Amino acid sequence: MTLAERPRGVHLITRDVLEQVGPEIATYDVGLANLHLLHTSAGLSINENACAAVRRDLARFLDALAPDGPPRGKGKYEHDDEGGDDMPAHIKGVLTGFTLTVPITKGRLALGTWQGIYLFESRDRGGPRSMVVTLQGSRRADGRRYA
Repeated sequence: MTLAERPRGVHLITRDVLEQVGPEIATYDVGLANLHLLHTSAGLSINENACAAVRRDLARFLDALAPDGPPRGKGKYEHDDEGGDDMPAHIKGVLTGFTLTVPITKGRLALGTWQGIYLFESRDRGGPRSMVVTLQGSRRADGRRYA
């Protein structure tokens, strides 16, 4: 699946996932949805889905932990091939991770009431992001979808 380009920050993408693979998820009684981001300068996580302040606080924390570096030759990062946000984005990706596995129960992602799927966009211009979603499990015996 493809995620639209987003600005740097932490973005709730649960709806994007459900729009693109929800109809397929709805055919499973029980299973697992594995989400794997095909980029090393962004990340995935599950966290608070109701309060946008959580996402802003996380973005500020990660930016403070791995701040952008100055131009080539003067910085604290050796790897800056794509600019000052290049290596910090890779550090943030390692910290957040690139893969999530979410249980499926009765045709729905088994997320808690206040949980949502996050995309951590760590680049100023990361572009659209590609993600492979693999579903495994037992489908409904009658071949129908859950509502």
